[in-house]
Amino acid sequence: MKDKRKAYEEKLEAQLKEWSAQIALLKAKADNARADAKIEYYKTVDALQHKKNEAKAKLQELKTAGDEAWEELKAGAEKAWAEVKTAFHHASSRFK
Repeated sequence: MKDKRKAYEEKLEAQLKEWSAQIALLKAKADNARADAKIEYYKTVDALQHKKNEAKAKLQELKTAGDEAWEELKAGAEKAWAEVKTAFHHASSRFK
């Protein structure tokens, strides 16, 4: 169980790093965008950052949870992760 839990947490950490890189890329695009597009980029970046921070908080809860609570918290973390993935998907399709 411990190995499976650690692997799951490491997978989530890797995803957080990937999302941070994607947010940085969107910020760079925003910096180079026209004024009207820049506003939309920054709104999107702020929303994505907020969602990513929520997912990061869920990961922290998972890391500190006891074995019994961990399974329950895992479901909440997966829901948060799905919301972030959806937000990133919408953002990437919107700003291609």
